[in-house]
Amino acid sequence: MGELKKEITLISGIGQLSTTLLGTGLFMVPAIAAGIAGHLSLWAWGLLFIAICPIALTFAQLGKRYPSAGGTAYFVRQAFDKRLEKSVAWLFVSVIPVGIPAAIALAAGFLQQLLPEAINSAMLAQILTVALLMAVNLSGTKSSGRLQTVIALSVFALVAAFWWKGGLSTNDIVMPTLDSDSFWSIGAALGVMFWCFVGIEALAHMGEEFKNPQRDFPIAILVGSFIAGATYWACSVIILKFGAYGSAEFESASIPWISEQLFGNQFKVLISLLGFAACFASVNLYTQSLSRMVWAQAREYKPTSPLARVSIKGVPANATLVIGAILILSCVGGELSGLDLEFFLKLANSVFVLVYLLAMLSAYKLLTGVGKALAAIALILCTIVFICLGWSMLYALSILALFSLPWEKLRPLKQPKTE
Repeated sequence: MGELKKEITLISGIGQLSTTLLGTGLFMVPAIAAGIAGHLSLWAWGLLFIAICPIALTFAQLGKRYPSAGGTAYFVRQAFDKRLEKSVAWLFVSVIPVGIPAAIALAAGFLQQLLPEAINSAMLAQILTVALLMAVNLSGTKSSGRLQTVIALSVFALVAAFWWKGGLSTNDIVMPTLDSDSFWSIGAALGVMFWCFVGIEALAHMGEEFKNPQRDFPIAILVGSFIAGATYWACSVIILKFGAYGSAEFESASIPWISEQLFGNQFKVLISLLGFAACFASVNLYTQSLSRMVWAQAREYKPTSPLARVSIKGVPANATLVIGAILILSCVGGELSGLDLEFFLKLANSVFVLVYLLAMLSAYKLLTGVGKALAAIALILCTIVFICLGWSMLYALSILALFSLPWEKLRPLKQPKTE
């Protein structure tokens, strides 16, 4: 069956989390949030970062005490029972048909601009993206961590270049005045913006592969979350200054448009390459976490299954290939459906917020002292954000309810063989 290799260091852990949190979100969410709330989105980013702090601290405590490839499903099992653990595992998988295709489509959109015209098609670009995901995942955690650290540094350099070339000053970061109507706009924006901090639970699946999880896992979560939050806020200031929001075109092209305004067309290829790399890095950690969750479930309940095997590089190869096949099918379905990014984003957010909520509920039961108090605050905050999602939370609740049913009791009992 084998075990996962412990190859994640503190630096690679910070790199993996920060690129995952920034990834696809940086290229679409600030523009979408600005389209919903305008300059009030600056307040929304501040509130979201304050809200995410107790959640990040709680995940840090859980990962430190219970490092497992099972992630939130494992935390839930420790706090409650195996049935709820399986429901959470399936809930996490249910994000594939709604969240991953949107992320891969965004990454493929940047890749299309780099492909020769003869093979330049949306579907082919998505298939190539999934193939590259499989190659990176199967190469091992160490190689993946190094790649994502380089991508993270490149993203920070891009945002810094925007601030420098755009001539931003203190006049551009004045917070707008709040009134009674402001909170509705801020709440609606928060429902979309939470996507930017989904990724913490994905790193929880990698806890078993940290060289020193007790020391490095909590630091990686806290530092990675802080870096991502600061970068999102800085990017939003740029988008608001240049007015790169308010239309469907800007939902996925605000960053390339700003780049063209500041640097001209000569940087178009570089921006496309960086955009693809950032989006790819985000999906990469989710692919890793999904494969490890599948592997952890197989290891626990069907240890002789091919899904429970680990390759010579310490990677759950069979589970990774299964996730790859599901990704291809999901991308085809996403392409045929023709639904917009914001619709998929809201459905995926409902799953992630519910996963966070269940993780915080587990933490409240498992932790003591200050950790328990933080978990209580985080639980309340997750509940508020879940309510802000509106109709889309029905998707996550339906999935959880479906897999929480006692299906084994509904199966007909086998009749004993007659002599």
